[in-house]
Amino acid sequence: MAKRIFLLLAVNLLVMVTITVILGLLRVGNYFPQGGLAGLAVFCLIWGFAGAFISLGLSRLMAKWMMGVQVIPADTRDPRLQELVQMVHHLARQAGLPRMPEVGIYDSADVNAFATGPTRSRALVAVSTGLLGRMRQNEVAGVLAHEVAHIANGDMVTMTLIQGVVNAFALFLSRVLAFVISQALRSRDDRGGGWIQFLLAQLFYILFSILGSIVVFWFSRIREYRADAGGARLAGRDNMLAALQALRRLYNPEIAAADARQSQAFQSLKISGARVGLARLFSSHPPLEERIARLEQANF
Repeated sequence: MAKRIFLLLAVNLLVMVTITVILGLLRVGNYFPQGGLAGLAVFCLIWGFAGAFISLGLSRLMAKWMMGVQVIPADTRDPRLQELVQMVHHLARQAGLPRMPEVGIYDSADVNAFATGPTRSRALVAVSTGLLGRMRQNEVAGVLAHEVAHIANGDMVTMTLIQGVVNAFALFLSRVLAFVISQALRSRDDRGGGWIQFLLAQLFYILFSILGSIVVFWFSRIREYRADAGGARLAGRDNMLAALQALRRLYNPEIAAADARQSQAFQSLKISGARVGLARLFSSHPPLEERIARLEQANF
C-alpha cells in the first residue's frame, strides 16, 4: 500500500512539475501575479487532494446516511444476518485485514453490495435487501469476497489518490487557459476581464473534470478485474463466477437506472454497474460478460 501511494504521489508531482516547466518556457508564467505557476501548481495540488481525502474520510458516514445503511450488531439474533456478519469476518481474516469491517444492510430492490471506508482498518461492507433475497448462499459469498478484496487491495485509497490527481489537473489547467485567453481577449482599459476569466475557468474546469472522469472510471474498471480475482481466491473461483452469473441473470434495466441516480460516491466499489454504448467510457465496471470470461481464463 505504502509503495503504491508513493508511486502515485511521485507521478502526480512529476507531471505537475513537467507542465509547470513547459508553460514556464513558453513564458506563460509572466502573466500571473507574484508566485506564478509554481504557486498555482502547489495550490491546485493541495486543493485537489484535500477534497478527495475529506470525501474518503467521511465515506462510511455518508454511506450510512445517503444509502440508509444499518450496521448489523455482531451479536444480532437474526440467524441470516448473523450468518452474513460471520461470512464477512471469515473472508476478512482470510484476506489478512487488520480489523474486522463493519457489516451493514440497506433497503433496496437493487441486487448489489459495496465497500467503502478510509482505510483497511476502518471499512464498511454493505449489502442490499434485494441481494439477500434473490441470491443463493454461494453467490452471496462471491459478492462479499469481491467487496473484501476491494478493501484488502486498498482500492478506496487508490481511487481517492487518482481522483485527487484529476482534481489538481482540472483546476490547474482550467486556471491557466482561462487566464491566457482572458488576457488575449480584453483590452488594456477593459475592467470586466476578471469576470471573463472567472467564467472561462469554471467552463474549463467542468470540461477537464469530465475528461478526467474517463481516466478515473478506466482505473476503476481495472480494479474491478483485480477484485474479481481476489474474490475468487477468498471464496473460490466457482462462487465468484456464480455471483457474476447471478448478477447477469438478475440484471434489470429499471433497477440499474434507479441505482445510477443514487450518489456516485460509492459507485466505484460496487459489485456491478450498467453501461450502454459510449456510456461505457463513464462506467465504473466492465461488462459482466467480460468479467466472467476473464475470471474463467485466469490462472491462480
